Amino acid sequence: MSEQIDLPGWEDDDRPRRRRRRRRGPILIVLGLVALLVLGAGGWAGWYALQLKGDYDKRTTVSLARSASDGARPQVPAGSGTNYLLLGSDRRDPEEARLSGVVGQRSDVMMLVHVSDDKEDVYVLSFPRDLWVDIPGHGKERINAALAFGGVPLTVTTVENYVGVPIDHVAMIDFQGIQGLVDTLGGVDVEVPQTFEADGKSYTEGVQHMDGETALVFVRQRKQFADGDFQRNRNQQALLRGITQEILARDTLSSPTKVAEMVGVITPFLTTDDALTAGRMVQLGWGLREVRGENIHYLSVPHGGPFMTSGGASVVATDEQNMNVLRTALREDDMGTYYSNNAGKW
Repeated sequence: MSEQIDLPGWEDDDRPRRRRRRRRGPILIVLGLVALLVLGAGGWAGWYALQLKGDYDKRTTVSLARSASDGARPQVPAGSGTNYLLLGSDRRDPEEARLSGVVGQRSDVMMLVHVSDDKEDVYVLSFPRDLWVDIPGHGKERINAALAFGGVPLTVTTVENYVGVPIDHVAMIDFQGIQGLVDTLGGVDVEVPQTFEADGKSYTEGVQHMDGETALVFVRQRKQFADGDFQRNRNQQALLRGITQEILARDTLSSPTKVAEMVGVITPFLTTDDALTAGRMVQLGWGLREVRGENIHYLSVPHGGPFMTSGGASVVATDEQNMNVLRTALREDDMGTYYSNNAGKW
């Protein structure tokens, strides 16, 4: 049976076309690498949503069911908002992986996105990829190793255990999908923190227009910066801002053709949980139709500094005292207060 996609407010869609008011806003196209792409497309007609579903269903899906050994998922009171985990995968060439000793994929990008219960604000929290946490069945490891050990399900379990709130949905995208998305938009403007060169690309401090390849090189760099991976997290958020601004500034999501092109570009590289259906995506997008760029807030999860493990690995320490403050804010849907007190830290 085909999935029925209902859009609130379209019950009288047989009105004369000239009397319809085109709504502008965003659909939640979850991306992974740069993640919550955005927020809009309340103006889609029902027939277009079904057309979108055909492309969206080409993605890969996974079940997030926990095994008995993983224990129960965290529980929060009703009305605590919605949480999404967004991953960007570092899928290496097999020979490169063999030489580097890395098996499988690692999540070079990991972001927790909290949407407030009133659907008015979105909070994007980046994780250092080398954060030293407990991974079920594997002990202490870098948080990005969970993807290699057990794929998306183990990554979700690891993050849920660490942040203390359930992950409602997850999306992961390979880097090539981000490159294609940026090119589909005609490039995006990104804030560059300092002048540097990498992989044959030049970057100049200030706002720089980037195509997909240039943007992809930009978000993968860390050795050029004094604070390494921490600056890379900020650069990933800068690219997310650029993508969001480009879409909202050009009314991209009011164009069925443009949205179909974007979805067609990213879905071959996209993995989501099996509950994040096309119908669910449309419902989420409708709920976020009033969100704009100024309602999207960026920050990092609390963390300590780098240190060496007994085995000689360079990792990033956790900060349990400040993490407990964040955990409470997430559970109580009080991220507005948390952001006011912690924006720009870590």
